[in-house]
Amino acid sequence: MRDGSDDFEVLIGPDRRRFRRPGWQASIVLGLVGFVIIGIFVLLPKSSPDLDLTALGFADGAVPASVVDVESGECSYAPELRCNLVQFDLGGDIPFVGQEFPDDPGQPVFEVGDSVFVNVTSFDDGTVTYQYADRDRRGLVALVALVFAGAVVILARWRGVFALFGLTASVVVLLLFIVPAIVAGRDAVMVALVGGGAIALISLYVTHGSTPLTHVAAIGAFGALALTVGLSWLVLALARFSGFASEEAFYLLAVPQIDLSGLLLAGVVLGAIGALDDVTVTQASTVWEVRAANESLSATELFAAGLRVGRDHIASTVNTLLLAYAGAALPLLILFSLSGMRLGFIVSSEVVAVEIVRTLVGSIGLVAAVPLTTYLAARTAASLPRSAVVSEVESLG
Repeated sequence: MRDGSDDFEVLIGPDRRRFRRPGWQASIVLGLVGFVIIGIFVLLPKSSPDLDLTALGFADGAVPASVVDVESGECSYAPELRCNLVQFDLGGDIPFVGQEFPDDPGQPVFEVGDSVFVNVTSFDDGTVTYQYADRDRRGLVALVALVFAGAVVILARWRGVFALFGLTASVVVLLLFIVPAIVAGRDAVMVALVGGGAIALISLYVTHGSTPLTHVAAIGAFGALALTVGLSWLVLALARFSGFASEEAFYLLAVPQIDLSGLLLAGVVLGAIGALDDVTVTQASTVWEVRAANESLSATELFAAGLRVGRDHIASTVNTLLLAYAGAALPLLILFSLSGMRLGFIVSSEVVAVEIVRTLVGSIGLVAAVPLTTYLAARTAASLPRSAVVSEVESLG
């Protein structure tokens, strides 16, 4: 057995076979997996609440339709105004549905052949109304998704394929666990921790496989995730956010079991979990590369080398988070700028302060992930034989 290593070799006749027993990293990961599985089992609601949101403007369902005619003329409700009368074909036995749109800037512009969605709303007296909902962009979205998937696979090959599987699994966790658990009124802190942990573990192991490097990245990601959840809970409690920072939040008043403050917390965690995966894998891979290139480096020297790379990485990642939130809130920022409000009031307003807190808390989690993951990676890589490290590094390529 090699000193400081979790590997040992056994000679059987002319063959030499290597067996690897689980080290402390694998044991911790198994504990995290158990925590996530138990958490999902406990927090996942057995049934979905039966809610009627028709009064809030949500229709029974949107059905695809096509534009068959567009005519310009007087508005039926105000002859002095101009309107575009648009006829929609919903298919089947449903007759053409017409709707007037004022000929004003900001109103949708239609052409014959456009694909759209029409909301169908049924009432207790048997009447049914039809109203334009939005354009049908499924084809465009599918095309962009295919281009994205193709680019990932071309560059990353089989690892890219596994990354796409991990992405799909993350969406499944989000839609089938996190959202139903929050709607059912489960504790948002635990939902965020369990759901975020599940996404991190699935994406890491599906993409990179079960290796010491992945174990280190998973432990680092989960540790930083726990810090992010705890810090988010503390800051949101101190800030006393009402949760009504967006228009969508007001609609959720119809679902009284949802804790809007908890919803904010889950948003902070989900916004940071993808970047946490990126940072932890990059740091672990960096340490592995350095170890493969220079066997003589100690764990302390590996940590120092990895941390130097981590400083540059974290600087660019934090900027990415900031710009992502700023881009999403750009119309609001322009509105505040035109209003002439004082900067202090703008920063203190809930709609802006929520985004600032999201960025800062998420960034703190990322910053914490760098030294934590780098330390774990340095300690692990230094204890492994160089041949094992080189083999794993080559598999990453």
